[in-house]
Amino acid sequence: MPATPLTDDQIAKALEGLPGWHVENGELTAAYKSGRADIVPFYAAVAAAEDEADHHARVTILYGTISFALNTHDAGGAITEKDTALASTIAALAAGHDATVTARSTG
Repeated sequence: MPATPLTDDQIAKALEGLPGWHVENGELTAAYKSGRADIVPFYAAVAAAEDEADHHARVTILYGTISFALNTHDAGGAITEKDTALASTIAALAAGHDATVTARSTG
């Protein structure tokens, strides 16, 4: 069964608990800064969480910044609870890996 897209109000409420995350080009996005060598274990933890959730972000790594973009293909590319749940997991993993939110976009 396809995931149900969230309304703008539901997305706004979810973003209240996700500092640094925002909607950009129809995707839930955030970027984190860390030491270049520290990004690898952070992303490894994210990848394991993605596999467990069977939901995966578009990831860009550039120098000491790792960016994530989330939407749900099963929902026509809309933002769903799968995306907000994975964003929450990524934010928690970032805190555990000393990665800090940065203003850099995923574009």
